Amino acid sequence: MTALTATLTDRDTHLPRDIWNVFRRELQPLLHDPFSLIFSLVQPVIFLGLFGPLLIGSSGDPAPEVLAWFVPGILVMIALFGASATGSNLLYEMQTGSHERTLVAPIARSSLLIGRALKEMVPITVQVAVIALVTIPFGFQPGIPGMLLTLVLLAIFGIGLGALSYALALASRKTDWMFWVVQQALIFPLMILSGMLLPLEQGPEWMRVAASINPISHIVGASRELLAGDLGAPVVLGGFAAALALAAVGLWVGITAMKKSH
Repeated sequence: MTALTATLTDRDTHLPRDIWNVFRRELQPLLHDPFSLIFSLVQPVIFLGLFGPLLIGSSGDPAPEVLAWFVPGILVMIALFGASATGSNLLYEMQTGSHERTLVAPIARSSLLIGRALKEMVPITVQVAVIALVTIPFGFQPGIPGMLLTLVLLAIFGIGLGALSYALALASRKTDWMFWVVQQALIFPLMILSGMLLPLEQGPEWMRVAASINPISHIVGASRELLAGDLGAPVVLGGFAAALALAAVGLWVGITAMKKSH
């Protein structure tokens, strides 16, 4: 019993090292297959190419103004789609048996989730940066400080959502199709009720109320203000508060699920 307690204590003491080792391990497949990262850019480019001209034509506003409103929503959408699907990687590991082998490794179980969640932010950050750069020639003009703070905001958001995705994968390990049912049932209402693609000001009252309690809508609003250069806007503080709250809840739920997994 004493030896077991000492082992658990030693694992917690080396948590940062364990997180780093898990992060490096999970990052290796991405470095060896960068094409998957390039392919993941197809969806946001399609949204930009199809929704952008529609918004410009329907609003009558100049393209730079429309892009200043629309592009931040696309960047949040990249983080939303990418982070919410990260649990599928864990499902694959559980199906192949590799997850069970990592559970007996001499590392803290919480590092398995935190390291994986941090790794998922690497492709998301690259995608966000590429989309922002691609839209600059068309009139999108983000400030560097606002862009960096937006990346930090999306990283916090993505880590929390990714942790919840891993918890969902652990809960649906015996019926893996349930992961995609729940993920798809949640992601699209959250996306629509965040106002990231279409404004909700003219929508029905219930949609505006739902948007006000949707944490993603606050993150979208904060991203728009940050990329517009208004770093001190109250909505920015609200966006970071929503992202931090989601990260705290997500990590707590995810770490608890990971510690109970067997």
